[in-house]
Amino acid sequence: MATALSEIAYNIVIHAAGGDIALSIIRDDAGRVGILAVARDYGPGIPDTELAMRDGFSTGKGLGLGLPSARRLTDEFEIQSIAGQGTTVKLTKWRR
Repeated sequence: MATALSEIAYNIVIHAAGGDIALSIIRDDAGRVGILAVARDYGPGIPDTELAMRDGFSTGKGLGLGLPSARRLTDEFEIQSIAGQGTTVKLTKWRR
């Protein structure tokens, strides 16, 4: 989870005018315990989130592995982006 959050935080710094990350301890109906991270930014948004989730796609100078890597490193991953309003990424990692 730390590496996934580092990737998302880096994207906020590079691509957005600001943002925040909130962390919560969560429990599901089966009694599992996990961490939920919700990262929001106030950037230009991602025009094509499906394309942005492909390994190697980048709008900057990076390798284009940040978002796809964050998805692989977490158990649950959700991204929503609105042009001109920003992006929200939800990451969940369950304790094994």
